[in-house]
Amino acid sequence: MSIEWSDLWAALALLLVLEGLMPFLSPARMRETLRKVIELDDRALRTIGVISIIAGLLLLHWVR
Repeated sequence: MSIEWSDLWAALALLLVLEGLMPFLSPARMRETLRKVIELDDRALRTIGVISIIAGLLLLHWVR
């Protein structure tokens, strides 16, 4: 398995585009969401994180 650096850069670029959508389209809603995230305890944040990791890995496996 070799790494195609252009694929890695394309994935990073797509990540930046997706991350930028929320603050661009609805900055007030993003602030509200971040306020709610700050109030979550560590366990809830870790649960969200591990679910996100697993979903990303499954999607990557399916795509590749």
